[in-house]
Amino acid sequence: MRISELSRRSGVPVATIKFYLREGLIPKGEATSATQARYSEGHLRRLRLVRALTEVAGVPLARVRRLLDAVDDTGLELHDLLGTVQYTLAAEEAGDAAGDAPEAERVERLLAGLDWRVSPLSPDRRALGRTLEAMERLGFSPGPELLARYAAAAHAVAELDVAGIDPDAPRERTVEYMAVCCTLMERALASMHRMAQEDVSARTLRGRARREEERSGDASPAADAPGS
Repeated sequence: MRISELSRRSGVPVATIKFYLREGLIPKGEATSATQARYSEGHLRRLRLVRALTEVAGVPLARVRRLLDAVDDTGLELHDLLGTVQYTLAAEEAGDAAGDAPEAERVERLLAGLDWRVSPLSPDRRALGRTLEAMERLGFSPGPELLARYAAAAHAVAELDVAGIDPDAPRERTVEYMAVCCTLMERALASMHRMAQEDVSARTLRGRARREEERSGDASPAADAPGS
């Protein structure tokens, strides 16, 4: 396909495609003349991946290059490739400091109790430790049982994520899927979480004071009148 069709099918402007070509983020097409080139389905897959990483996940170009190197490294097994995606996306949130936060030991105890196989290099160890530390400072530190219940819910979601991976799909497609799951689906999950909180609150907390008054016999009949 020509670059115009590549642009149409990918939804990426021609100018942006040319920029990606200059930056080496997608390989050059097969030259058909001095000014024309032909592009393949492989170019389309790579372009969609770059777009997902830069526009959806907001990954800086330098990190995109590292991810693309991992995609092209066929000696890297799928688990390690997915770990590269996760660690790249989580790096900015976790920061660059070493995992020596006051809550680091608590995170280690949590992971040991869960028997989760998580690399010592995971940036989310630091991210979780910093979150727990902030909650501790505010006086809302969750106990071990509550953390374990949240962990169980997170693991159930992770099982859904991994179940959607086709081991035989092109590696670009797999990384694109994980980039979307790690960003857009997490946002969707956060929205559903907040709406679920609203629903549970409406079912359990709304009208609580009124119900307590009715049980104690203090409710005023006038409160039941229309327009009250």
